[in-house]
Amino acid sequence: MNIKGKTILITGGGSGIGLESAKQFLAEGANVIITGRNSAKLEAAKKLLPSLIIIKSDVENEEDAIALLDKVTSLGGIDILYNNAGVGSPALNLGIANDQILKNAVYEMNVNYFGVIRLNNLFINMLKSRKEAAIINTTSILSLVPALEEPTYAPTKTALSFYTRTLRKNLEILKSNVKVFELLPPVVATEMTANRNDKKITPEQLVKALVSGIKKDQFTIRVGDTKLLYVVSRFFPKLAFNLVNPKKIYASLK
Repeated sequence: MNIKGKTILITGGGSGIGLESAKQFLAEGANVIITGRNSAKLEAAKKLLPSLIIIKSDVENEEDAIALLDKVTSLGGIDILYNNAGVGSPALNLGIANDQILKNAVYEMNVNYFGVIRLNNLFINMLKSRKEAAIINTTSILSLVPALEEPTYAPTKTALSFYTRTLRKNLEILKSNVKVFELLPPVVATEMTANRNDKKITPEQLVKALVSGIKKDQFTIRVGDTKLLYVVSRFFPKLAFNLVNPKKIYASLK
């Protein structure tokens, strides 16, 4: 797929993976619109990358999503929708009664899963009207193997992964020109993972792989440790689970 000249909307674009994506897509000759809930981060991104278009919008909020569609339409529309926004909650042991578990799960599902479906539904006709268009969904290495430290976050990414594959096949059946990419990052060095000591890759490394995959029409883009875990999980599921959940984390859940 050709990126140059395309207009791309990136949710959660004010920092981390989203901001790095904006930077690299601009370098590829794309026009970039970013959204986010934090006005200060959006303004800082605009100062760093003056050619950005910034729109404050919360993917969890239906009214915001509809207003975003109207605003993007007035700007001439988009060719690529990159559903990058995501949230995670602190680890909680699911075996111990805690009202916060449900609150975390609802919050994460609303942003990480339902928010993606909402935007895809709103923008799909616009994308289908383009000669070449795409949807990019960021899932996770944890869509392959569950994680004790992310007991409600990991299922949202698994749901999104299944949805992404189904969406891709549905659009193929309809002979649509909308391509559907799934990006599966390992642990990435962002604000969300700042307190973790795991091996991490940089947002720059991740987005380089994303850009390369898009150009090659590589619809499933596994990066770094995700490639290895994918193979291990298929043939040695118990080993894969232990790699993601070493015994040293068990004490933190008691």
